[in-house]
Amino acid sequence: MTAKAGAAASFMFMLFLLNTASQAQLSPAFYDSSCPNALSAIRTAIRSAIARDRRMAASLIRLHFHDCFVQGCDASILLHETSSIQSEKTALGNLNSARGYNVIDKAKNEVEKICPGVVSCADIIAVAARDASAYVGGPSYAVKLGRRDSTTASRTLANAELPAFFESLESLISRFQKKGLTARDMVALSGSHTLGQAQCFTFRERIYNHSNIDAGFASTRRRRCPRVGSDATLAPLDLVTPNSFDNNYFKNLMQNKGLLQSDQVLFNGGSTDSIVSEYSRDRARFKSDFGSAMIKMGDIGLLTGSSGQIRRICSAVNN
Repeated sequence: MTAKAGAAASFMFMLFLLNTASQAQLSPAFYDSSCPNALSAIRTAIRSAIARDRRMAASLIRLHFHDCFVQGCDASILLHETSSIQSEKTALGNLNSARGYNVIDKAKNEVEKICPGVVSCADIIAVAARDASAYVGGPSYAVKLGRRDSTTASRTLANAELPAFFESLESLISRFQKKGLTARDMVALSGSHTLGQAQCFTFRERIYNHSNIDAGFASTRRRRCPRVGSDATLAPLDLVTPNSFDNNYFKNLMQNKGLLQSDQVLFNGGSTDSIVSEYSRDRARFKSDFGSAMIKMGDIGLLTGSSGQIRRICSAVNN
């Protein structure tokens, strides 16, 4: 081994040790003594929000994903723009599409009433995603807790690292692998799209110009998404059961009824076809893998111990 290769191997090993140490500090019981009613307060706020707006379930799951993929699961996505912070809220993948900020703020306010300065915004986002999944029929899983909040955000990183609706399968797999997630993790996480909606401009190219799309499905979508205009008009990613966390998303892909290009590439003669087929047949396996992938995603780029801070207000760094 050359000196350069040895140095690189040593660096990767140190990264592994640091990441392992950070994960070891997380525990589902982290707040059992310091704020025993935190999880119930968060759950009440999340359930109330979804009861008012069913679509919020998908938005909260997506918010956690978009947080973790930029700088790690550190609540950087919640920070407002300041003279020293470039807010991720205005990144291309979040602008006019990411939702749920106010729901996290509400949950944080409720937790602050009972345990000021104890529970991080990063943990609230992670718990909110789990509670959203469970409320609409998806899996419930043990959320590891103990994250701390970042004091920075990066619109530049968000623009570079969040997956786009037009990406190829190879590009998507590469993005997820860089975050320590497998192709199976990626497909399982994509299954939450069964709850989501997309804006017309994100699927216009697909419904008018792609050949790997069911003709009747494309025709239906064109009625509310003309070639020009109506860019922000919403359409459910799952026509069949848009309000339930089930495996119809995968059944749709197998019928060439994926609304986004980045959805249909998961079943288009590539390496993930078999996973989509498996999940379309086995709802229980999909839900189990989804929960496992969410836990795994929640370990990305952690701030623990004395790193970062516990923000009092999720949208602003403490003075």
